[in-house]
Amino acid sequence: MADKTKKPKKSATADVKSDVALPKLGFRGMLRWAWRQLTSMRTALFLLLLLAVAAVPGSLFPQRPTSAAAVTKYISDHPGTGPVLDWFKLFDVFSSPWFSAIYLLLFISLIGCVIPRAIAHYKAIKSKPPRTPRRLSRLPQYGTLEIPAEQGVTPAQAIKDAAAALKARGYRVDIRDVDGDRPSVGAERGFLKEVGNLIFHTALIGVLVSIAIGGLFGYTGQRILVEGDTFVNTLVGYDSFSPGTNFSSTQLSPYSITLDKFTVKFDRESKAHYGQPLDFNAQLTTKDSPTDPAKTQTLKVNDPVSIGGTNVYLVGNGYAPVVTVKDGTGKVAFQGPVVAVPSDGAYTSLLVIKVPDAKPSQLGFVGFFLPTALQDDKGVAYASDPDPFNPQLDLNSYYGDLGLDGGAPKNVYTLDTSKLTPLNNRDLKAGGIVLAPGGSYTLPDGKGSISFDGIKRYVGLDIHHDPGQASALIFGVAALLGLVGSLFLSRRRAWVRTGVHPDGRTMVEYGLLARGEDYRLAQESTNIRKLLAKTWALPGESVAKRGAKAQDKDQPATTATKDQ
Repeated sequence: MADKTKKPKKSATADVKSDVALPKLGFRGMLRWAWRQLTSMRTALFLLLLLAVAAVPGSLFPQRPTSAAAVTKYISDHPGTGPVLDWFKLFDVFSSPWFSAIYLLLFISLIGCVIPRAIAHYKAIKSKPPRTPRRLSRLPQYGTLEIPAEQGVTPAQAIKDAAAALKARGYRVDIRDVDGDRPSVGAERGFLKEVGNLIFHTALIGVLVSIAIGGLFGYTGQRILVEGDTFVNTLVGYDSFSPGTNFSSTQLSPYSITLDKFTVKFDRESKAHYGQPLDFNAQLTTKDSPTDPAKTQTLKVNDPVSIGGTNVYLVGNGYAPVVTVKDGTGKVAFQGPVVAVPSDGAYTSLLVIKVPDAKPSQLGFVGFFLPTALQDDKGVAYASDPDPFNPQLDLNSYYGDLGLDGGAPKNVYTLDTSKLTPLNNRDLKAGGIVLAPGGSYTLPDGKGSISFDGIKRYVGLDIHHDPGQASALIFGVAALLGLVGSLFLSRRRAWVRTGVHPDGRTMVEYGLLARGEDYRLAQESTNIRKLLAKTWALPGESVAKRGAKAQDKDQPATTATKDQ
């Protein structure tokens, strides 16, 4: 018995695929394809959006270059997620590899977009306007005019007149077939629209380069300056310093700043805002170099002082009580102002004093400075006003090893008391130390004494040097102007064609076309019609009767302008 099982037939498509040799992309083709994808405008816009999104963690998490202590505290407070976030460089966002990769790709993409577009636009400017369409009536804006025979204007002369009129309106014109039966002129304007677009993208590249220059060669530093003290712009003069990647100490200009006096004006009239600060004023004496004459300058909030290529900002202030600490041998172990860190609007300020040179034991003090001290019903002192009407020091004292001899850096505003022996606090028999200006206190067990000598003010200075700041501003303004030009300028094309009617009249028809959306094209058509009518002094020409082509597609193209 014959096997009736039929074998499946091969489809015609399969035969064609087996016969056609499909081209291979190859390595070079793959690189060319990747380059075209990277340099497309869509990719550039995506990378720009991605860069903005990538910068968000920089505002959500503390950053190590600006606040290393806050990063350390965040990691210690979040032992589970902190190390993971640190591994992803979320505490160093702007120097992380992934942020730098997005930044560089955007930079390359913009360059790859701008250069070919600039070349193509230059060729477009040099080229002639597009050829005259066969049927101008199909254009979005269309109209006709008649030059009476008695004026003696030939079609060729009419085209020359139309070309001159369009050129006067800023069009680039090209006359065609001037000696033929139906001469015409092609006109084009609005090239500044694309120029504005190119300026915007080029300026955006300039902004990126300026930011990169600032990141490479700039620096930021902070300094606490007490009244009467002088800051010299050297590395050792900063309390904290964050240099750029390619920073060199030779970039530091040798200027100096002395804080002569700092005043704060508080509100004393309004009941709702009583005690709130109204004005901060720091009187400075500055010198651009050791040999230059001294200058008096005023530093205020949001009004920085520019000196030596840097901007000096006022970012903080407080009180610095002047104290003298004598050790157990009677020698002065510490003397001078101590910066107190304010914690509220009444300037309740944390105070830490470390005296590593005291003998026979190192001494440490922790407490509060209260500008205007009052006591509650439980006998606890608190600050009631930011002005120093009744200043008071409330301190606890300790002795022992302060941990400063190990070489590891320590925070000057904190004191680890876990390994120290207390001398004074409210739980001990000796009680706490309470001092008014001019007062002194003898420490228990012959450890020495402390006196409160007076009060000074201090300011917190934030010093910025950004060599790319000025160029970033220039490129930013250029980008804004380019964007405005690209949004509000219009790219338009216009054509005018003439011919002779059997009765001797010269017939003129014109049409306009916009490159992209242009809601002002109808008005431009009206303006051109008025200009042409004025050129030939056409009698009884009414723009209202001879308006541009109606936008209703169901209406015949010549209905709006027909008046023959």
